[in-house]
This record gives sequence, C-alpha cells and structure tokens, in this order.
Amino acid sequence: MRASEKVCRATVLGFALIMSVFGTVCTAWKIGSFTDGGEAVAAAKLSMNEKSGETDFDKKKPDSDKPDSDKPDTDTMPDSDTASDTADDTDHTGEQTYLVTESLYRESNMSLDNFYVKNATDLSIDLRSSLSAPLPFEYEQSDEPQVLIVHTHATESYMDSDLGYYYESFYPRSTDDSRNVVRVGDAVCQSLENAGIKTAHCKEHHDDPSYLGAYDNCAGSITEYLETYPSIKIVLDIHRDSITTDENEKIKPTFTYNGKKAAQIMIMCGNDNYGYYDFPDWEENLSLAVKLQSTAETLYPGMTRPLYFGNFMYNMNLAPGSLLIEVGTDANTLDEAVRSGEMLGNVIAQTMKGGQ
Repeated sequence: MRASEKVCRATVLGFALIMSVFGTVCTAWKIGSFTDGGEAVAAAKLSMNEKSGETDFDKKKPDSDKPDSDKPDTDTMPDSDTASDTADDTDHTGEQTYLVTESLYRESNMSLDNFYVKNATDLSIDLRSSLSAPLPFEYEQSDEPQVLIVHTHATESYMDSDLGYYYESFYPRSTDDSRNVVRVGDAVCQSLENAGIKTAHCKEHHDDPSYLGAYDNCAGSITEYLETYPSIKIVLDIHRDSITTDENEKIKPTFTYNGKKAAQIMIMCGNDNYGYYDFPDWEENLSLAVKLQSTAETLYPGMTRPLYFGNFMYNMNLAPGSLLIEVGTDANTLDEAVRSGEMLGNVIAQTMKGGQ
C-alpha cells in the first residue's frame, strides 16, 4: 500500500473514531436529560406490590422546577357530548380488550399499629405523635356546615361493570354527575348528614371543558365556601386514581367488607417543610390524615391504600383540615366507589367526634 493511501485511510479512520465518540457523548447527554426530567415522575410513583404503572397521581404532581406552585393537569377535556360516554351500551365488535387486575395495596415504607404510610419525602415524621395530637379544630353540633366536599376533577368516572377487562375505547370521564366522582361525594355527604354533621358539597366541574387551571378554579370555589361558611372545619377534595401498566393492564384496588367489594381509598397529605409554599399548617393536616387512616382501618380493615405523604400542596393550605382523597381507580366500578364513599363519611364522622 502506498504512503498516500495509508495517510488517507488513517484520516478516514480517525474521523470515524471522532464521530463515534461524539455520537456516544450526545446519546449520553440525551439520556441524562430524559432521566433528569423523569426523576420527578419516578419519585411520585407508588409502590404497587408486584405491579407498576403510571398513576393519575403522576399527572397531579407539581413541577419539580417550580416548587412554589401546584401545576394542574393540562389535558383538554373533549366535548361534553362525548365526555359522558362511559356506559357500556355501544357495539364493541372487533375492539381490543385489556386486562383488569384487582389488588389490595399494603406496600409502604412506614407503618403504625393497623395502618401504612408511604413517605415520599426526606422528612422524618413521627406517626405516633401525629396520631395523638389534637385535631386542628373542635367539633360542634351546628346547623352550619362542618365539612366541605369539592372535586378539582369532577368528571373523573368509573367502570359500569366488573368484567375483568376493558375495551380500548373505554373513556373514564363523564359530565354526568350520577356516574362520576360527584356521585361518590354525594355518598360521603349522606353518611355525614346521617351522623348529624352538616356538610356542603361543591359540584362545580372545575376541569370542564379543560384541565388547565382546574386547581386554581377549585381554589376559588373553596375560598368562597369558607367565606360564606366560616363554620367549615374540613375540606376534602375527592378524586379517583388511575393505575395502568406498560401492557395497558389496569389495576383496581379493592377490599371486601361484609361480603361486598369496595374501592380502596388513598389519603394524600402534603408538606411545606422547606417553605416552598404558603402552607404553614401542614403538620395539622398530617395529624388529621393519620387519624382518618387509623379510624378507617379500625372500622373497615383493608379500606386504605398507604397514606401518601409528599412534597405538594394541592390547595391544602386553604384550611387546616384539608386533604385530597383518591377513591379507587378508573378500573373500579361506580358501585364499589360509592360504597367506599359511604364508609368514608362514617370514618370522617367518627374522627371528628373523637372516636378512635
């Protein structure tokens, strides 16, 4: 081989080597970027026994880059005519079906007596102290509302039947209040009223026609209710979760009480330990959350998924007794969710009246 050919080949090989290294560096940078962006999502995911998948909680989590604000979901709701199409009264011929699997969630990183807590923060919390601490309010018999039920995402809905599978066209949103989480809120309210606790129920669809701004919209409603009824002690934002695996399998958290299946609930409580939010009373909210968790497991063993304690606010700073509660997932049936709503009302009533 002539010298000129050797030089040419060496030049080509050298250039190829440089491009290879450059490509590797670029790929690593991209992977790193995706990893950094995904850490907030990964941190938000719950322990799901042997299964894992994306949950609605992942979508509710605020931007990690903006710790001083709650970032609402930005999905756009479809037209109202299609948003209520959750009934299984359509022709599903030729449609793909996916599995629905039931699960009793218990996996967590903290526990006390009969209940479990998922601490997604770097804070050390004393569950015993929170449980024994006094409520951030005093219960009083009154004709004025003591509890406010709201729904940031009122159109979240459920399945109609317990089939063990769902069709690919399944759409778990509905503007029909007899089929979405507003119906669950009605059940909570009825149980509280039966226990002698006057309850206000805000049925406003804060997420319709768009999810953008839903939390801000709901904050406005909560503020109006608190100004109109200063007697309100507890504000509960009732949602439903969604857990879907990479294989499109949906998970429904259930438990059985008196021979009937019901949807597990997940109580969510935020904190402001580092002063990112205007949320000075978060420890009082935690105390209420722990008391509700303990009472629920005493009255209805298996009712709760681990209490989720994380770095978020979700309007919980508007009143000392404010929490977000997920009642089941979109794979639960409406009947299962309503049954849990009735139980949740009993849990709140007993907690407010000091029963443990």
